[in-house]
Amino acid sequence: MRTTTRISAAVAAGALALTTLTACGGDSAAGGGDGNVKIMVGGLDKVIYLPAMLTERLGHFKDEGVSVQLLTEPAGVQAETALVSGDVQGTVGFYDHTLDLQVKGKQVESVVQFSHAPGEVEIVSEKAAGDLTSAKDFKGKKLGVTGLGSSTDFLTKYLAVSNGVKTSEFTPVAVGAGQTFISALQQGSIQGGMTTDPTVATVLDKKLGRVLIDMRTPEGSQEALGGPYPSSSLYMRTEWVESHKETVQKLANAFVKTLKWMSTHSADEIAAKMPADYAQGGGKELYARAIESTLPMFTTDGVMPADGPATVERVLKAFNPNLKNAKVDLSKTYTTEFVKKAG
Repeated sequence: MRTTTRISAAVAAGALALTTLTACGGDSAAGGGDGNVKIMVGGLDKVIYLPAMLTERLGHFKDEGVSVQLLTEPAGVQAETALVSGDVQGTVGFYDHTLDLQVKGKQVESVVQFSHAPGEVEIVSEKAAGDLTSAKDFKGKKLGVTGLGSSTDFLTKYLAVSNGVKTSEFTPVAVGAGQTFISALQQGSIQGGMTTDPTVATVLDKKLGRVLIDMRTPEGSQEALGGPYPSSSLYMRTEWVESHKETVQKLANAFVKTLKWMSTHSADEIAAKMPADYAQGGGKELYARAIESTLPMFTTDGVMPADGPATVERVLKAFNPNLKNAKVDLSKTYTTEFVKKAG
């Protein structure tokens, strides 16, 4: 059953509006107990985070006997904040936040790795396409990101500095995703920006912009970032994982079942399982196309790619002063304990 509520999250920015979706089974009102979990997603309708809602729609949470409340925030950085503040037990967001949080004294870890590529696309508006032909042209531009401090912000900064543009020489603009991103592109308040499907598919379909850098595949990640870039994942506070192993195993079982299911079904079949409004007004055909474009980013087993953490560390250290001279213990940023036991 799908319900929408207004929830107050005690975060630094104040009260945030959240959309609540409750999975079947058990008492979902109380979060945090064994078999009761709240998970914040950095945009439930984004294709990069599709396994979260798909797992519910396939009934895998219920099959595992775990009651999951899926919440949504427009940007991964807000989802991260909800986890750190204790409002939720898990976050579906980018793995790179685990490194950023570690140097800030917060220990969190990826327990299921959904992907081995970012799934992100740098879009340039048709109006700006003439003088924005590569990341070398970022200088002086206003570039859209989902939120300041988000993974789209991280990746945009890396693409800039790795192409000779200082982070102070362009302006990141927090525009979210979906219609807010599209409106910013249309109105010219940004010349380009980083976003995901189905927003990418909609922009291309409406001929509002074109692809500048495509990181939806492992090959695209290799070209832009120099290696596999594990992105969307289920990450949780390490302390909570250690004290709730049975529940974490159930979550891992459910998500791995979904990843395997995705690897053996078509984009059309996947789209048919998802809520109709996730197409963002583009219709079933466009939504299925968006899923098909992004499918290569997903793992089939939830296991962290071997060279992935090192790539993420190198990318973050290229521009992030907090990480540049900090020692990061990558072994504490993820675990494969649960996914390797998943059937």
